[in-house]
Amino acid sequence: MHFAMPPRKTSRPPPYAVRNARSSFNPQYLIPRDRLRRVVLAILGFLAAVWTLRWMFGGGGEIGYESAVAGSGAPVVIVTVFDEKADKGWVGRVKRNREEYARRHGYATFFNTTSNYNIKTSPLSWSKVPALRHAMTLHPTSTWFWYLDSTALIANPSVPITSHILSPAKLEKHMIVNEPVVPPDSVIKTFANLKGERIDVVVTQDREGLSVESFAVRRGEWAKYFLDAWFDPIYRNYNFQKAEGHALEHIVQWHGTILAKLALVPQSLINSYAKGADPSQQGHYKSGDLVASFPGCDKGGKRSCDEEMKPYFEEIEKRKGAE
Repeated sequence: MHFAMPPRKTSRPPPYAVRNARSSFNPQYLIPRDRLRRVVLAILGFLAAVWTLRWMFGGGGEIGYESAVAGSGAPVVIVTVFDEKADKGWVGRVKRNREEYARRHGYATFFNTTSNYNIKTSPLSWSKVPALRHAMTLHPTSTWFWYLDSTALIANPSVPITSHILSPAKLEKHMIVNEPVVPPDSVIKTFANLKGERIDVVVTQDREGLSVESFAVRRGEWAKYFLDAWFDPIYRNYNFQKAEGHALEHIVQWHGTILAKLALVPQSLINSYAKGADPSQQGHYKSGDLVASFPGCDKGGKRSCDEEMKPYFEEIEKRKGAE
């Protein structure tokens, strides 16, 4: 079988091409060099003035604006989303738990309800992802955004999360390397040679997989990509058994650009389970841990977040009184 060969290109243009090019040239359309220079300079000056005004008044490109002020706000913003149907008294106590901690360490807080995010028929737990983007918009100069589920408490308010785990040195010290992303036998493992200053998302895992009750994301262009990828409608409509939790496991294992920015840290550092973990396991809450988490306490039935958290609230008050 023979295939038609494409015509060869030649470095010698046909005579008619040269004649047409010459015949179309008309000196009267040339712009004098001095005038052309003035026009170009005027255009550049106009564009520079527009860019400067947009940058000064916050209407310009987000990248330029962030590069000038990033890191000048609260170092950490604590983000929590509540079900609007939750008990108002309990919601108030959880908010105060975050607010008092934030005031103590110079952080900020961001609270919202699940109904304010358009997640359509997806589980309400998906609302944490747009809530983080929302918080980043309202706090454009902050660095870290710590999502802490409403089913978790800051149990040791004296511990600042910045020096506790978010500093590059602490991340390098504590990150779990060369371990399956999804235990016990995922073939995708955490990278072994990551530097702390390159980490943009900090998560924990329990014996079943990645946990999404308490995790931190560093603000930046990469964070927007990460959150947008996570919130993709394909994943929200896929009907994962654990909704956004399993979706996160999927993108971490299939997208090297995400795994390369992720630090997996021991659960006890930011997400100890007060309920739902074997006391012999490393992730079980011990007195002095930063966070006490009660996963599933908001699912109804015989469990109650307010009742399960009550002794921890009392312990926090005692600790404050002793300081």
